Amino acid sequence: MEPSSKGLLRWGYHKAGGNKMQRKFRKGWRLALAAVLSFSLLAGCSSGGGEAEGTGQGEGGGHAEAAAIADEAVKNGKYSTPIEITSVGRQRKYTKGDTKDNNVHSRWAEEKLGIKIKNIWEPANVDQYKQKLQLALSSGEEIPDFVPYYDDPVVIGQLIESGEFMAIDELFDKYASPILKEHSEKHPEMWYPFMYEGKKYALPVLEYLDNDNTVLWFREDWMEKLGLSEPKTIADLEVIMEKFKYENPDGLKPEEVFPLTAAMRSTLNGWMGSLEWVFGAYGTIPEQWNMDENGRLVYGSIHPGAKQALEKLREWMAKGYIHPDAALWDEGKSSELWTAGKAGILPGAQWVPDWPAPDLTKNVKGSKYKAYPIPSGPDGHIGTKWRSSTGTNGSILISRHAKHPEAIFVYYNHLLEHYANPKEGSEYEYGFAKGYDWDIIDGKPTSDASKIPDYNNEFMFITGFNNNPARIPDLYMKTLVKLAEGGKPETPYERQLAEQRKPENWYAAKVVMDQKDIRRKTISTALRPKRCRANGICCGSPNSKRSIKSSMANCR
Repeated sequence: MEPSSKGLLRWGYHKAGGNKMQRKFRKGWRLALAAVLSFSLLAGCSSGGGEAEGTGQGEGGGHAEAAAIADEAVKNGKYSTPIEITSVGRQRKYTKGDTKDNNVHSRWAEEKLGIKIKNIWEPANVDQYKQKLQLALSSGEEIPDFVPYYDDPVVIGQLIESGEFMAIDELFDKYASPILKEHSEKHPEMWYPFMYEGKKYALPVLEYLDNDNTVLWFREDWMEKLGLSEPKTIADLEVIMEKFKYENPDGLKPEEVFPLTAAMRSTLNGWMGSLEWVFGAYGTIPEQWNMDENGRLVYGSIHPGAKQALEKLREWMAKGYIHPDAALWDEGKSSELWTAGKAGILPGAQWVPDWPAPDLTKNVKGSKYKAYPIPSGPDGHIGTKWRSSTGTNGSILISRHAKHPEAIFVYYNHLLEHYANPKEGSEYEYGFAKGYDWDIIDGKPTSDASKIPDYNNEFMFITGFNNNPARIPDLYMKTLVKLAEGGKPETPYERQLAEQRKPENWYAAKVVMDQKDIRRKTISTALRPKRCRANGICCGSPNSKRSIKSSMANCR
């Protein structure tokens, strides 16, 4: 039997004892638990996840007719008689006279798919959306047919257990695109956060694999002026940081430069300024559950290597390699030191050339940047957090009252099969909508935002609530690596990417994939409980793994 993330947290301190770090851990968990309990009161008492009722497929002839309509629509990719569905919109701007209810996306959905989309909610931000969901569940307000959610796994769990959403097992098996099914077979863990009592309660939205994995972005002009080469180890990195500080090529005084910028305010595993790679150099990844060399589940922050990593970080801060205020900085703030020319190394993803690197080249004349691999520790350990390891980012929940629950598959299948990797001559060959995210300029098609008047690629996709309407998980990084290795862009997708991404992106993606073996996947998001004991051990999850079962001998 395997533990839940809640039970694992309690199990972690039960097994490890009660040192200072664990006491802080308990305190944080108590706050999180209080939030969950508060939400539970808002959501009301529920007997569990909702069954596939209220689907518009009633008894007798009504059921047969609705099933026939669904089958035909999925097969043809369009409803012969338009239907109406409700969802949640997140448009950030409108152009060319578009409005919330009449825009390029809504017109496309009705004309191409026979689906009229009515967005009954349009929250301004994630926090407002979370509040709206909580209030709707507690007050009995109408829930949209399709509810995208990308943020808080605690909220996802509460939504699933509210009884307002249907299990989608049969819908997925019958209607999902082969692209979705193939990825599901390769990555069954994509379902784990959405499982309840053995059933699937949300449709995962596919995301690019490895898109957010960490590399180290160096000031390449400093490296060149100092005659420095790629650091293979943490010791090599320290030599470079020492030179950045005391032999600074831009003439900065030691007290003005902090070689490594970092974000520590809320996490060490953030999307920029992260420091998990330092822990990886000592055999652990913090703030996640990892499998150790003996197949046991160990919380990374209390692994013995975590103490060594913290000692190293304290040493670096004492030497002035890290700014003393880094403990107060979030990811965005951590980048400012680098873009201001006061730091030489920014931990970040392959997309840093898109942002915030342009601010660096704008602020510091003659500055250059380049991605470098992650260095190893004194005992040869090396590792980073594997972000987007399931190839998903968010999900779509289907209301148990939805009359056409299969509509999300008509919609998403089309995007995956036609838009995500368009064919030559496809209507999506250059982008989604002419005059918006692509146009004919000087007689040539382009998706270059700087060339298109009123450029707008912020469409109200149901599956694009987090800017990823349809993505084939391994396509992005494969294409960037191909470009980095000198390959010629041949397909519409490859040509779009070659135009939209810089060579620095290409090279960084190759750095990531050349080090793909150092990625460490978190285990905890895969765990949902059935019951927990007072000693903190949880048993009975439907997502059992042999290695976890063997380590949980107290489950009977």
